[in-house]
Amino acid sequence: SPEVTINYRHGLPVITLTLPTRSERCQFTVKPVVTTVGAFLQDVQREDKGIERAEVFATDGSKVSDATLMEVLLMNDFKLVINNTAYSVSPPVKDKLSSEHATEMEDIKSLVHRLFVALHLEDHQIRRERELLQKLDHLKEELLPLEQMKARIMDSADAKTSRLLWVGLALMSTQGGALAWLTWWVYSWDIMEPVTYFITYGSAMAFYAYFVLTKQDYIYPDAKDRQFLHYFYRKSKKQHFNVERYNKLKEDLAEAEESLRRLRQPLHLRLPIQEISDKD
Repeated sequence: SPEVTINYRHGLPVITLTLPTRSERCQFTVKPVVTTVGAFLQDVQREDKGIERAEVFATDGSKVSDATLMEVLLMNDFKLVINNTAYSVSPPVKDKLSSEHATEMEDIKSLVHRLFVALHLEDHQIRRERELLQKLDHLKEELLPLEQMKARIMDSADAKTSRLLWVGLALMSTQGGALAWLTWWVYSWDIMEPVTYFITYGSAMAFYAYFVLTKQDYIYPDAKDRQFLHYFYRKSKKQHFNVERYNKLKEDLAEAEESLRRLRQPLHLRLPIQEISDKD
């Protein structure tokens, strides 16, 4: 018979059709849960090299995508077109599994999944660990010259900041000595008191101006850090040190190290403890 028939054998659908070149019946057993329509049609064309066209259409004439699972296709009637011949196919209604049998099937699927994880997870984790170690080596190699340049720039910025602090201390000491000299040796306190008042008021205005410009209180450690960063970025620009690239590499390095740390948790990811201890 030239018709396309579908029967279930051992729970799997068997599609029987006539090959056009040899005019003989051929059976195709498919796994509906994992086999797609495109894979089934490729199997048919491989069986008979004389098949130039193999397509599947729904009853309304629309083409069925090759990515559609056979399980979905077999739920309704469809048309199978081989070369210039169209076959109307009516899949038989499969008996529904009892709830007890369905539960057993789910248990079997779960067991198969656990066996797959047990057999393949170890190789996957070891391969992933090797990839992370290679990535870490590559990032550290890129960071090495940047780290050396950063260290030189930081030393220079720290030295300039320290010099600025000492200059500030020297100026304050000079101002204090000058006021004392003017008070006791040149003028009297009655004359110098307004001068010291306006110097104090001017200092308060300078601190307020610092707050207006920076939106920060004038706290000595914060001011020192701000001046250090100013020198650091100015020096980095002169020496063409890419701060953004350096920060990105440091973030990638930290992310890779964290991924490796999490990967090396054998109890959490079921990785064999012996394998990890050997590598450490």
